[in-house]
Amino acid sequence: MFGKLFKKAKNKVIVLGIDGVPYSLLVRFINEGIMPNLSGIVKNGTFSAMTASIPEVSSTSWSTFMTGVNPGKHGIYGFMELQKDSYKWYFPNSSDIKSETLWDIAGKNNRKSIVLNLPSTYPARQLNGILTAGFVALDLRKATYPESAYEYLKGIDYRMDVDTQKAKESSSALSEDIDRAFAIRRKAILHFLDSHEWDLFIGVITETDRLHHYLWNALEDKSHSEHNFFVDFYKRLDSFIGEMYKRAGDDIPFIIVSDHGFTTIKKEVYLNWWLREKGYLQFKKDPPESFEDMLGDSKVFALDPARFYIHLKDKYQQGCVEGREYEAMRQRLKEDLVLLEVDGEKVVKSVFLKEELYSGGYYNDAPDLLALPYPGYDLKGAVNKTSLTGRGFLTGGHTRDNAVFFINRNIKEKDINIVDVGPTIISLLGVEHKNFDGRCLV
Repeated sequence: MFGKLFKKAKNKVIVLGIDGVPYSLLVRFINEGIMPNLSGIVKNGTFSAMTASIPEVSSTSWSTFMTGVNPGKHGIYGFMELQKDSYKWYFPNSSDIKSETLWDIAGKNNRKSIVLNLPSTYPARQLNGILTAGFVALDLRKATYPESAYEYLKGIDYRMDVDTQKAKESSSALSEDIDRAFAIRRKAILHFLDSHEWDLFIGVITETDRLHHYLWNALEDKSHSEHNFFVDFYKRLDSFIGEMYKRAGDDIPFIIVSDHGFTTIKKEVYLNWWLREKGYLQFKKDPPESFEDMLGDSKVFALDPARFYIHLKDKYQQGCVEGREYEAMRQRLKEDLVLLEVDGEKVVKSVFLKEELYSGGYYNDAPDLLALPYPGYDLKGAVNKTSLTGRGFLTGGHTRDNAVFFINRNIKEKDINIVDVGPTIISLLGVEHKNFDGRCLV
C-alpha cells in the first residue's frame, strides 16, 4: 500500500523519536543480537551518541528539537513553571513555545507534515498536515488536528500515554499497559505513514521512557519479574524500526533521535530541603505545601530538575535580592552546590550560569543556575520533603549525554547536539531557513 505514496522520495524526511533511549543501550542490544533490524540499518549511515538539552527533560529537549533553537528563544525550560506574582504552578504547553516549529517552517514552504505523539505539542495547533500531541496531552480531541485524524484515532481506541499509576499495582500491570500502549502507537504511526501524503513525518514512541523510569532495574537484574519483558519490548521496538525503515529505504532520509539518555537512580536529592538547611529558603509552615508558602526573605528556590532561581526584588512579587547582590549570590550558591555530598559522594558534576547556556528574547525567564548531577542522583524540586534524600517509584533517571542520533547518511560532524537535528531536517526538505541555533549535519 505504501509504495504509491513513497514513489517521489525527493525532499522527504522520516523521523522516529524514541523517548529516553540511551545510545549505549542500543549498542549493547545490537551486540547481543536483540535488535537485528537496527544492526543492519545503522551500518548504512551515521549512528552516534548525542547531547541533549539543559535541563535534560523531555519538554525542553523536544522543544529544542522541534525549533532548532535554544530555550532562550523557544521559551521552554521545564515541565513546570512558577507564576512570578502568585507563586502558583503552571504547566507550559504548545502556546508557550515562542519559536517556529519544523512543521510551521515546512508549511510556509508548501510542505506537508505529519507529527504524532511528540511531547509538548498539546493542544494541537493548525498546520499543513496532521498532528496528535504527546505527553502532556489531556484530551484527544484537543490534542489532534484535523478532525478526521481525531475520528480515526478515536475509532482505534488510541492511547495518548501509558497509565503509570499501574506501577502502584504491580510491575506486571505496568508492563502490560506499556505493551498495549505501544501496540496502538505502532498501529497509528504506520497507518498515517502509509495512508496520507507527507513531506515530513515525525512519529515518537514514549513507551520507552515509561519503561525506563519504572523498570530500569529490571534491565540488569535477570531475576526481576520483568527482565524478560524489558528485553522482549526492545525486540518488538526493533521490529517496528524495521517496518518503518522498509518504507524509507536508502533514498528517503531516515532519522532516529532520543531526547536524553538514562541511568540508574541511586537516590533522589531534594534541593529545596537543602536550600532551607543552607539558609537560602524559608517557608511559612513546615512542611510547606507549595511555593505559595514561601517567605519573602527567601533568597533562592529550585524547580525540577535542578533549576535554581534567585528571588530577585524586581522580578518576583515578594523578591528580596537586590540587583547588586545577584552575582555574589550566584557564586556562593555555585560553590555550595559543588560541595553537596550524599554518603561521602559528590552529587553535582557541573554547575552552569544562565549566560553559558542561553540567549534570545526569553533569556530573562531562564533559571539563574543549572546543575547536572553525577550518575545515580536525581535532583528534584519538591518543596514538601523532610530530608535531603529519598526514593520514589522511579528506578531510572535522565542523563544529558548518551542520547541517540542516527541518519542513513554519512556525516563528518562530531559532538552532535539535539539543537542540530531541526536544521538538518529542514535542509533535507529542500527549504532555506537561517534562524537556527543548530547546524545542518548533512
